[in-house]
Amino acid sequence: MSPSQLSSAASALVLFSGGQDSATCLAWALERYERVETVGFDYGQRHAVELMARLKVRAGMGDVLPLSADRLGPDHVIDLTGFGAIGETAMTTDRAIEIDARGLPSTFVPGRNIVFLAVAAALADRRGLDVLVGGMCETDFSGYPDCRRDTIDAMQAALGLGLDKPVPIETPLMWLTKAETWSLAEQLGGAGLVKLIVEESHTCYLGERGTLHSWGHGCGACPACELRSAGHAEWAAA
Repeated sequence: MSPSQLSSAASALVLFSGGQDSATCLAWALERYERVETVGFDYGQRHAVELMARLKVRAGMGDVLPLSADRLGPDHVIDLTGFGAIGETAMTTDRAIEIDARGLPSTFVPGRNIVFLAVAAALADRRGLDVLVGGMCETDFSGYPDCRRDTIDAMQAALGLGLDKPVPIETPLMWLTKAETWSLAEQLGGAGLVKLIVEESHTCYLGERGTLHSWGHGCGACPACELRSAGHAEWAAA
């Protein structure tokens, strides 16, 4: 993308977990903004291996997107382990993944994206970054209410009021299925980006990094693996 095609906003902060969705969002942001920084959150997640995976994905972006490599700025990791301890969910404690009385999976961390966005907005304000970019999606997701665009719109309005300036929150995957997310990655970075996501990104809730499947590492049975593998199969078949 030429400089004339870049977004009118000069810079972005990508909420970057190191999973498939955030990796695709990072590539998307690098195509659009002159300066891109990333932020990750350590909230005591059982799959803390993602904190290591994210560094490998970031490092690989320069190879698969060489024309955008100079736009990738610093990475930030925020310690939110105190917040994670509040939820006591299957994401942070050793308990079964099941559906609760509200119909929500036990992997739902109450308010996680709300907290992430508030902290990211504060960091972006201090770093002089214009836009937040997140991989939230309500088309093909695990039933988390804070992934819905209505929630994001409400946070965008609240943060704008609280910081007394616009705080745009871009969610490029919001209306995409997992198959379409794989397709977007291919469009952005070709086979190289797809290979990087398959081999280095991490999504599995149980932190499984043993077997490398066609869709990536993972247990193959948790909700995150099921979504990722099914989406990859649909994309590959197409």
